[in-house]
Amino acid sequence: MQKTEPKTLSGFMELLPNEQVLFNEMKEKIQKTYERFGFLPIDTPIIESTEVLLAKAGGETEKQLYSFTKGDSNLTLRFDLTVPLAKYVSLYSNNLSFPFRRYQIGKVYRGERAQRGRFREFYQCDIDIIGDGEVNIINDAEIPSIIYKTFKELGLENFTIKINNRKILTGFFEEINAKEDSVNIMRIIDKIEKIGEENVKKELSELGIQENNIEKIIEFIRTTGNKDEKLEKLSKLNVKNEMFNEGLKELSEVINYIRLFNVPEEYFDIDISIARGLDYYTGTVYETFLNEYKSIGSICSGGRYDNLAEHYTEKKLPGVGISIGLTRLFFVLNDIGLIKAEKNSISEVLIVSMVKDLKPAIETANILREAGINTEIYFDEKKLKTQFKYADKLKIPYVIVIGETEIETKQMTLKNMKTGNQEQKTIAEIVEKLKK
Repeated sequence: MQKTEPKTLSGFMELLPNEQVLFNEMKEKIQKTYERFGFLPIDTPIIESTEVLLAKAGGETEKQLYSFTKGDSNLTLRFDLTVPLAKYVSLYSNNLSFPFRRYQIGKVYRGERAQRGRFREFYQCDIDIIGDGEVNIINDAEIPSIIYKTFKELGLENFTIKINNRKILTGFFEEINAKEDSVNIMRIIDKIEKIGEENVKKELSELGIQENNIEKIIEFIRTTGNKDEKLEKLSKLNVKNEMFNEGLKELSEVINYIRLFNVPEEYFDIDISIARGLDYYTGTVYETFLNEYKSIGSICSGGRYDNLAEHYTEKKLPGVGISIGLTRLFFVLNDIGLIKAEKNSISEVLIVSMVKDLKPAIETANILREAGINTEIYFDEKKLKTQFKYADKLKIPYVIVIGETEIETKQMTLKNMKTGNQEQKTIAEIVEKLKK
């Protein structure tokens, strides 16, 4: 019989067990942090009606969709978690309590060109706070405190949450008579970290922006100083535009509230160049960078939007939220060595039976598992040396040996695989030791 070559599609990540253990631990830490801040879980379908998803999609996004027909139904794999959230809130708004604080961790699909660190199937970890008609500005400040706590839980230390307000940018562009090009200008300046200042100037020139305005824009987005100095410099520009001043007021409030949430000063900053490429952001915006690896781009981003579900309902549902691309984050952190997949097993103890009757081993495993201790039994009839080698290879911390003597004395041999020390202990003593 001809064999089929086993292969994984390009752009789809598969991990070895030790890597998957680490990935799951990261996902669990993110979930627990979200829940600590009172966010409720939801889980929307991976497959949605194409009509529903396309209500908010368009342009390049539409080209990346995985769509297919089944019977009379036109179906599409979700490409993010925001559009399904918009549908969800519209559908169940009468059953939800507002502000609605939700988190969702799940796979999304985009048929873009696969490249190193970029995937077609990947996990996103989203939180959003949705209001009915309005959502208080203090929510915009709580988001950075959640970003801070999440990345500290993941063991990251050297990162900065960069914050801006799109109203400041929009108002400034109106002030210099570039209102019609404001959306395109934002998309260009948002790339300044990736493409550099000269390329930004070039693209602005190609957009038709006058030379004197290009210089004004560059000088504006390069506002320097600490957070308070930047706010003061923006204020001293004496811009008369109402939207600019509204954005400046909101940004000042957000910075003050972030300090109330006890986020250390070195972990957040104002960056006027941060705009977020997506058009639906209307106020506060965030980008989070690893300070020593800025070239990899933002590892967590988001912002405030005026109306999440305008394509589905007449209700005005503003909100603020962020997304962590977990699959890419895992790949990048693993690639640069900031995390290591060192755990080859989730078992805390391996039980080795020296007698053919496996009843004592199974009874011991039952007791340990009831106590919440991850336990496995080595069932194959192999030499003791082979069984210890198995535990050592998987880095299982402890091995319990059960032989005739252990059964008679009810004192089992507990071996610490790291130190090599062996002790004779009752099952109760073993439970007490392993649960510490």
